[in-house]
Amino acid sequence: MHHKYVIRDGSTLVSGSTNWTLDSWTREENVIVTVESPELAAVFTQDFEQLWTTRDVSKSGKVPTNPLEIGGAAVRPWFCPGRGDRLAHRIAKAIGSARRRVRIASPVITSGPILGTLAEVVSDARVDVAGVVDVTQIHEVIHQWRTNGTTGWKEPLLRTALTRAPFSGKRSTPYAPGAVHDYMHAKVTVCDDVVFVGSFNLSHSGEQNAENVLEIPDPALAERLATFVDEIRGRYPAVELPS
Repeated sequence: MHHKYVIRDGSTLVSGSTNWTLDSWTREENVIVTVESPELAAVFTQDFEQLWTTRDVSKSGKVPTNPLEIGGAAVRPWFCPGRGDRLAHRIAKAIGSARRRVRIASPVITSGPILGTLAEVVSDARVDVAGVVDVTQIHEVIHQWRTNGTTGWKEPLLRTALTRAPFSGKRSTPYAPGAVHDYMHAKVTVCDDVVFVGSFNLSHSGEQNAENVLEIPDPALAERLATFVDEIRGRYPAVELPS
């Protein structure tokens, strides 16, 4: 259950990547979006009620993804796992269709459709692509792939994506009971003037978790969040991957 959202008075939505912990507020990079919209709040309430009544993540997220007119933008809500596969392909298509820029902040990138498209786009080198990941978690993912023997095909794609474009990596503290949580925790993808923002890591596991994403076509917001991603990646060195 990976959501981080609040519906207040049926009219205000607060959502994003931030867990409500002291470490999240003080040690991690995160994004929070606040939207005043009874229509959007109602959609998120549907998702909440699916979780609340079934107590089963796998039965949640079956919520319409129709765009809602909010502040002059057609905002489209996405929920996993009900729409997880469609969301991954939606983000992949946006990356593949970008003509000017792609900016990504995601702790890991393991979703097959997104990883394949991103590797192709950075190899073509026709679009300005850059981003930031959590390099500690990336190393853990590569170790898992090499151990399980079934997803090793993803490693060349990940290497291509993270080394042929300027991706930075935060070396966070590995997870352990009682350890601090200081991850690069923001989850933002900017494709030209469209923003995908929420709780969703660009991961295959994320497609199966209880997650939410807002797809917002808004040039000003896209510029603001692209700048935010660039500021984060400027704090950390280039990604170094295990040999």
